[in-house]
Amino acid sequence: MKSALGLVLRALREARGLALREVATLATVDHAYIYRLEIGEKEAPSSEVIAKLIKVLRPSKRDQAILQHVSQIKDVDPDLVAYVMATSDIGFDEYATAAGTRLRGARPEPAVLIARARRMLEDDSDG
Repeated sequence: MKSALGLVLRALREARGLALREVATLATVDHAYIYRLEIGEKEAPSSEVIAKLIKVLRPSKRDQAILQHVSQIKDVDPDLVAYVMATSDIGFDEYATAAGTRLRGARPEPAVLIARARRMLEDDSDG
């Protein structure tokens, strides 16, 4: 089961070059719990656990904001999150706008959602 939270945690852990057990030890969080978060079996970590993970993983401000967002909002599209985490020029506002877009019917590709979010944010700043 793929989850947005799990994708972000794993991407941040791998970016730091840390094994799951290393993160667990440094954060004083059970490694099995972190594993369950990464695989999507658990999706509601406390703000205390998120704070401990942030301290160990040391994400950029953008990635920290994304991590906090996906830890609070459960229905974020994992494909969108994977795309954003792999694309460093997408800002948090663009991500959050795309993630918050409610759609009817088929969900567009993440790149299309981000392009729409950018247009919406540009329109807001022009108005």
